[in-house]
Amino acid sequence: MEKTTRFFRDNGLTIALMAAFFLCLMGMLWSGWLEENSMLLEHTQPPIGLVDYFFSASFQSALFENWESEFLQMSAYVIMTAMLFQRGSSESKDPDKANPEDEDPNGKRRNKQAPWPVKAGGLWSLLYSYSLGIVLLLLFVASFVLHWLQSAAAAGEDAVMHGRAAQAPLEYLLDPQLWFESFQNWQSEFLSTAVLVVLSIILRHRGSPESKAVADPHSKTGH
Repeated sequence: MEKTTRFFRDNGLTIALMAAFFLCLMGMLWSGWLEENSMLLEHTQPPIGLVDYFFSASFQSALFENWESEFLQMSAYVIMTAMLFQRGSSESKDPDKANPEDEDPNGKRRNKQAPWPVKAGGLWSLLYSYSLGIVLLLLFVASFVLHWLQSAAAAGEDAVMHGRAAQAPLEYLLDPQLWFESFQNWQSEFLSTAVLVVLSIILRHRGSPESKAVADPHSKTGH
């Protein structure tokens, strides 16, 4: 019982976020399915089942369209905060001080508790040093490719339904619709991140690691 309680305490944030993700995904699936069948009926087409809709190009396109923007935001945020500063923000490193996250990992190779890539040194240590940004960037690229391919398939199905010729995936890569779908999400991600960075200068949320301590001066940078 104690181990179970400790597990939920130590992993509560991830569990809560994944539960919220699953509930929202189910809501997206259910509402999208109803909307899709409504559209099919308008075109005198038979309705499709929920599982078929989940694997359909229209749902997969919408799903990866959103994942793509989130991974872009996270990868850009990790990479940009390593190089750029915002004085007074809890989301920024202090531009006037040495920051522990900037330390050369080679000085920790003899630390028994260091991750194995650090102890291995060389290329392993270099890759591990930037692994968070690299993996998030790769997840963005993968999501963008899946969004592009599924969106091309969905556009092709819509074209056939309306008696038009479907575009090949490479042709669709130059279609304004694909980039409209992407940019409409990208702009909101960068805006929301910039708002968080700026608002954390003057506003607080007690107990959150994303906020400075309530009594800290506005001029203090970092947590």
